[in-house]
Amino acid sequence: MSRVDEIINNYKHRSPAVRGKLKEMLNTGNLAGTGKLVILPVDQGFEHGPARSFAPNPKGYDPLFHVELAIESGCNAYAAPLGFIESAAAEYGGQIPLILKVNNNDSLYSSPNPLSAITSGIEDALDLGCHAIGFTIYPGTSEKNTAFEQLKYMIRSAHENGLAAVVWSYPRGETIASEDETGLDIVAYAAHIAAQMGADIIKVKPPTERIGLKAAEKAYENIPKSTLSERISHVIESAFAGRRITIFSGGAAKGKEAILEEIKEIHAGGGFGSIIGRNSFQREKSDAISLLNDIMNIYKN
Repeated sequence: MSRVDEIINNYKHRSPAVRGKLKEMLNTGNLAGTGKLVILPVDQGFEHGPARSFAPNPKGYDPLFHVELAIESGCNAYAAPLGFIESAAAEYGGQIPLILKVNNNDSLYSSPNPLSAITSGIEDALDLGCHAIGFTIYPGTSEKNTAFEQLKYMIRSAHENGLAAVVWSYPRGETIASEDETGLDIVAYAAHIAAQMGADIIKVKPPTERIGLKAAEKAYENIPKSTLSERISHVIESAFAGRRITIFSGGAAKGKEAILEEIKEIHAGGGFGSIIGRNSFQREKSDAISLLNDIMNIYKN
């Protein structure tokens, strides 16, 4: 049995259409057949503003730059909000799986308890030929129950229509200190919540050694966590013992060597891959392709 088939067997409860979409993503690009994913996400313009996102590489203002980057670098999929997907779907939709980010937040108003707005829907994803929807939740905020209810409806509707569901699970809230948002226990909890909600693919941040919840300190006394690979392994275990595809964000822009060292640790810990945005598209295309190819080569080995 191939590695891809082993992974898809963990989704026997899904319809053939949904399993097919997941399999197509796993069999696309340079990592086809490896069971690993590298996805290019470009929701940062909505989330952080166009200048903060694209001024470092002004070609990024053009939505076609991003989908072309995803294809030319050999990514498994391309994820973006409605406008960017609309711009890419007709010409490029058949060349790479598309993930429609159906909820988004903006930085014009800041709240310790964010709730992303629903900015597109299942009908849009179907019209545009997408393989999946993407949805962000913020476990820990006072708005979490509303987000969970929205997510459950969106996942059910996606699955009924043959689409996979990718969940960005980012802990936030006034009861979670900013430095604890990436604490090991908090990230593992966020991954588990996304899995319990029915996510097919889960996106979380690489965890630090920090333990954010005092109530969890004793439970973590004997869990290895001194290296990033050990912490990644625990997050994967928390997502149904590795039965759910869990990938890790690239985070804020940083140097190439730092990125590749982090990827090596994610790979060593059993991570299913990475979703790399600013660290790729803020570079010139040739440099971005080189970086993404280096990342993929790590996951191939």
